[in-house]
Amino acid sequence: MKTIVTHYNPDLDAITSVWLIKRLMKGWEDTEVSFVPAGETIFGKKVDSDANIIHVDTGLGRFDHHNLREDTCAAKLVWEHLKKGNKNESKIKDNQEEEAIERLIEVVNDIDHFREVYWAEPEGDNYDFCLERIIDGWKILYPNENLRFLQWGMDCLDGVLQTFKNKVWAEAEIEKGTIFETIWGKGIGMETLNDEVLHLAQKKGYKIVVRKDSRKGYLRIKSMPDPKIDLTKVFENLQKEDPHATWFLHISKHMVLNGSAKNPETRPTRLPLSVVINIIKSS
Repeated sequence: MKTIVTHYNPDLDAITSVWLIKRLMKGWEDTEVSFVPAGETIFGKKVDSDANIIHVDTGLGRFDHHNLREDTCAAKLVWEHLKKGNKNESKIKDNQEEEAIERLIEVVNDIDHFREVYWAEPEGDNYDFCLERIIDGWKILYPNENLRFLQWGMDCLDGVLQTFKNKVWAEAEIEKGTIFETIWGKGIGMETLNDEVLHLAQKKGYKIVVRKDSRKGYLRIKSMPDPKIDLTKVFENLQKEDPHATWFLHISKHMVLNGSAKNPETRPTRLPLSVVINIIKSS
């Protein structure tokens, strides 16, 4: 029987290592996970001596970095192995997924080397919502329930990976976007299925972001949460131009919405993206 072995009270590095193997290494999807004291091996066996047992972040084997001087961690060692593996071993889907995992692993490696202390405003409460801080809380709430928070951590990493994939995709979509000037500053418009472009473009400094769903025709306009920005006039002009569409102005005056998964009765706009951008520019 195949077994993945890691240490008790697994940290983010150990959880990510197990996650990589179970999600991306063919034949290891349903493998059991066992726990040992940090640094040890299962049953005292010589590490890496059994092809059906993989030790991660413990045992000083091929997927343990504690005897290495290089800037790496267990998850990074597993990832490098998977990238070098042949198609019969690895389940990496495409370049987008590979880039997303690459970036995810770099964050895990930074945290494993305590470099989060160099992040901007590292004492900020917002960081306590990050996965590694949640894991720290789980260890206090559920001591010795290793499998319980290992599974939770892996489920969270599934979500983190999807977010990274959406981000990689969104970066490419933003590169192709239409940039325009407004009275509030630069705006950008995109026709895409990826809703992440709205958040990412704002983080890149665009004051107004427009996303038209290339499949359903729905439209979303978001501005920075700046009290000087008011999209009321944009909303009114869109209503005049396409009165048959369903338009909603958020109470903040920073969002104009046309279409939502929360409202299947919504009527998408017939206006092309270029016309919407001209309405924003002239409002």
